[in-house]
Amino acid sequence: MAPIKDHPLRYKLANELHARPFPSMSAPCTAAYIAIKQPNDAVSRDRDNDLAHLTSLLDRHGAPHPQPGATHYYGQIGKHWLKWEQHTEFVTYTAFSEAGGAARPFDPTYFDVFPADWLEEAPGQRITSALLHISERPADDGSITQDLDDWFVAESLAVSEVLDGAGIVAGDFRIDVNGHLRFAVFVDSGTSARRVGRIIQRLCEIETYKTMSMLGFARVRALQPRLNALDTKLTSLMSAMTDETAPAERTLHDLLTISAELETLSAQSSFRFGATGAYEALVNQRIEALREARFQGRQHFGEFMMRRYVPAMRTVTSAERRLDAMSSRSIRASNLLRTRVDVERSAQNQALLESMDNRSDLQLRLQRTVEGLSVVAISYYAVSLVGYLTYPVTDITGVSKGTLSAIVTLPVVAFVWWAIRRLRARVE
Repeated sequence: MAPIKDHPLRYKLANELHARPFPSMSAPCTAAYIAIKQPNDAVSRDRDNDLAHLTSLLDRHGAPHPQPGATHYYGQIGKHWLKWEQHTEFVTYTAFSEAGGAARPFDPTYFDVFPADWLEEAPGQRITSALLHISERPADDGSITQDLDDWFVAESLAVSEVLDGAGIVAGDFRIDVNGHLRFAVFVDSGTSARRVGRIIQRLCEIETYKTMSMLGFARVRALQPRLNALDTKLTSLMSAMTDETAPAERTLHDLLTISAELETLSAQSSFRFGATGAYEALVNQRIEALREARFQGRQHFGEFMMRRYVPAMRTVTSAERRLDAMSSRSIRASNLLRTRVDVERSAQNQALLESMDNRSDLQLRLQRTVEGLSVVAISYYAVSLVGYLTYPVTDITGVSKGTLSAIVTLPVVAFVWWAIRRLRARVE
């Protein structure tokens, strides 16, 4: 093949599909799982801190370090195998041990693989943690029923046969006295180690994505009182728009204030609402990937989510749509009221123009009146000047000064009137 230059991201993109392999586990075994998240949505994860925290745990066991900038790790620490994954909002640790099959189920000492002082130094807070007990499926399913009744709360227990009979998974999604959720897995003797690892990985992902999506539900609960107050105020202002006596500009100011607050709430919640939708889709996909079958007539994971989880997600979707609808309503109302204000201002401007026209007419009339008086005044002085110029003629002609003034008055007045009219015509 002729040489060709590779795209700089070719290998990175291809390797991304294989970056998070499933663990391989054989029953009986145990698993301890924890997910750590920053408490604030606005604070993005510091990947260097996450990597340093992982390295600190590895150093305690003398385990090799991950590659610089790594987003996943799988290796042995002591008698455990550790799987570490870094995500956009959280980082997860899963410790597997095949030496605890005969121990007491869900023994809190499973979690001792994560030292207490190391957990205190975690760059974030625990969003969820779980203990998983994996054992071989007994020949008599009656003993499974007895174990489930002893380990879980029957009212919220979800149990199903998964992956075409490869195993039975169960959990009640409740936090026990030690602060962990519990999942039990009974695998068939012919189930491969990789398939067991996939089952455990799916359970951990379902729990993590479920919890992360429920953050959106918590956000909605915090927003509901403010949304109710804004909705009531918005409805009141829209009703006030039909009142002709209400000051439109004051109502418009209040509407713009509500619109700004709604846009602020939307901006603050858009990331969480979008993430909730993505996590919900992942939960549904992971449950679907288990290919559940009902076990002894009990509710399976899909049914549990339909009854307990889906209503919460619908509440989030409803709140998001409500926020968008309220924002659109406020914008439409503001536009309508702004049109009303513009019409009122146009009417005021029209009245002002009419008033200015009237004043211009009065000014023109006054100007013409002054113009007439100006003709008289100028003519008076002009006649006097002409009289002074023609008085010597009286001695020659014998005409009296009064007669001479009377003779020149009309021509002078006519000339002054003509000169002023001509000057005004040139100016205009």
